[in-house]
Amino acid sequence: MESTDKNDKRNAVTEESSNPGQNCEDDGDFSMKTEMLNVEEAPSFSNDKLNNESEVQIQEGGNDSEEGLNGQMNERTSSDVMECASSNEITKEILSEDKTEEPVFDGTEVLEIEEMRRSSNQSGELDSEAQGSVLNDRAVAIKKFVKERSAIAVSTFMRRLSGKKDENEFKAEADKTIGSEYMDCEKTRTDAESNPKEVQQKSVERTVWNPLNFIKIGRDSDTFVTGEALNENVPGLLEIPPLKGRIIIYTKLGCEDCKKVRLFLLRKRLKYVEINIDIFPGRKLELEKNTVSSTVPKVYFNDLLIGGLIELRKMEDSGILDENIDVLFNEESPYSAPLPPLLGEDDESGSGKIDELATIVKKMRESITPKDRFYKMRRFSNCFLGSEAVDFISEDQYLERDEAVEFGRKLARKYFFRHVLDENVFEDGNHIYRFLDHDPIVMTQCYNIPRGIIDVAPKPIAEVASRLRLLSCAIFEAYVSADGRHVDYQSIQGSEEFKRYIRTVEELQRVEIDYLSREEKLAFFINLYNMMAIHALVTCGHPAGPLDRKKFFGDFKYIIGGCAYSLSAIQNGILRGNQRPPYNIAKPFGQKDRRSKVALPYHEPLVHFALVCGTKSGPALRCYSPGDIDKELMEAARDFVRNGGLIVDPEAKIASASKILKWYSTDFGKNEIEVLKHAANYLEPAESEQLLELLASTQLKVMYQNYDWSINI
Repeated sequence: MESTDKNDKRNAVTEESSNPGQNCEDDGDFSMKTEMLNVEEAPSFSNDKLNNESEVQIQEGGNDSEEGLNGQMNERTSSDVMECASSNEITKEILSEDKTEEPVFDGTEVLEIEEMRRSSNQSGELDSEAQGSVLNDRAVAIKKFVKERSAIAVSTFMRRLSGKKDENEFKAEADKTIGSEYMDCEKTRTDAESNPKEVQQKSVERTVWNPLNFIKIGRDSDTFVTGEALNENVPGLLEIPPLKGRIIIYTKLGCEDCKKVRLFLLRKRLKYVEINIDIFPGRKLELEKNTVSSTVPKVYFNDLLIGGLIELRKMEDSGILDENIDVLFNEESPYSAPLPPLLGEDDESGSGKIDELATIVKKMRESITPKDRFYKMRRFSNCFLGSEAVDFISEDQYLERDEAVEFGRKLARKYFFRHVLDENVFEDGNHIYRFLDHDPIVMTQCYNIPRGIIDVAPKPIAEVASRLRLLSCAIFEAYVSADGRHVDYQSIQGSEEFKRYIRTVEELQRVEIDYLSREEKLAFFINLYNMMAIHALVTCGHPAGPLDRKKFFGDFKYIIGGCAYSLSAIQNGILRGNQRPPYNIAKPFGQKDRRSKVALPYHEPLVHFALVCGTKSGPALRCYSPGDIDKELMEAARDFVRNGGLIVDPEAKIASASKILKWYSTDFGKNEIEVLKHAANYLEPAESEQLLELLASTQLKVMYQNYDWSINI
């Protein structure tokens, strides 16, 4: 009787959940009933059935059948458990939203994958029998690769679970004084506010020094965590003493004397605040009013005008400079002294005409309540039906349903919302859509999404790119060394220029980038990549190993034109013409991916000498402009190759090359010789000639340098 009631209950739940499209509003009840059915009722039902059958067999067979009965009970119990587990797996598969992992290169070299890529490139030239053998080899390589990576993943997990360090994974970083632990960005954002004491306690417990531990990890943090106790163990770290007063420097872009003044103050170990009159044009008027001239650099000690580089050197020679410096340590800055840049000063990011469509979407979001809905055997969170949107638009704008559908398509093309599977732009009926900032990837991995909808209409991408380029140049000149290989991340994160950069990249949410020219795409995405890497480093910290680098390159994203772009997507998807990352099988963008329309038609090999991800073995940081992009990329290639990227020893007949030339060898040539010939174009003429002669004699041995993943601080 009890089993009959449970069967009736099972049938009732099945009938109630047989048509998820009609019961979208009851998703929570459905999932609860499914979970109760799988977890609680299945074992009890099987046990009742098993007990009834066992009683019959015991009565018929007596004691002689005990062993067989026990074996049969074990078999049935295990089969029931397997059925219960499989049903739970099916339920999880139905309830979970499909998330495809983006192909990312984390620095791990897998020779099997490289052989597969080479064989795939050659398979088009082979006959059918040869192609069959190649496919078999590729299948064996895939099987071997999956087996090895699975073993590595399990061993790494067990080692980390036990608190031990992975010797293979962190061998390169073990002898470095600079190391860190990359923290999951999503976990940081959610836990930092709820458990601030716990986060602080964990940061103190770290024994390996990380320069970015001084940064308060968080999406909206503007200040740093002091770490005086850690500074004692850092060799060569300049601890700048605090000043009661204030030093102000007026500068502008491309000023050589401004660079020399910065170096002068750094050698004196004096902390200063820089005001770039190209970034803050209002301060140019202030400078002209106070000094009757807009010539820079101009240095202020509190309210005392010192002058430029010449005046600083004269005061140093006479000893007056040290006296004025002592005043800065003892006296606070008076009200008459120039002020540092104010928050939002001369910022154009929030200005512009009001977007009427954004106002309508705001009311639409207040009227429609997003819900979790089932669609094609998958569950999607925070969705609304097309019919709900049409009802609102027709009522709010006084339109017929056909006209409301066209208006909804207009909103969708402006990237306010999109279909959960990109099956259409917008249609009436039971199609489900989601607002852009309700997408799980956007909510958890995108860092340029503002709170709420921007009221200002989207600006042309050329204008936004120009402002971003100007900010990048100002940040690089002020906080990056002259050779571009050392970055002051702490000063960058606390600067008003960087805060304005954060506000400016929020405008990329709904810009149109499909019609950018090749030169504009190259300059825009290279500059954005370099600044995005800095943003990721000061927000999430420096990645310590391959698993953390995978998150760094794949999980830190910006929304650009309605689509999410990671560092890997920009490098391999856009700038390399949708090429596979090193040691990966899949391409970044699929055939139906909207981002593939933005990708360059062919790969651009010189971008590898311009993209900087914050490592010591990477290229130098510099800013790029659309008008001179090809010339600037050539200069970047020469700078990288001539400064250790490719070293030729003609006597030993050895060439030492950067790992970048190995990882992205397919961008430079079909084989190693072609790669070296391509790199020879950027060497000094004499060295290039020697390299070509060695390549012609086929007596050259090629060695690849170890890549230093430590931070370029």
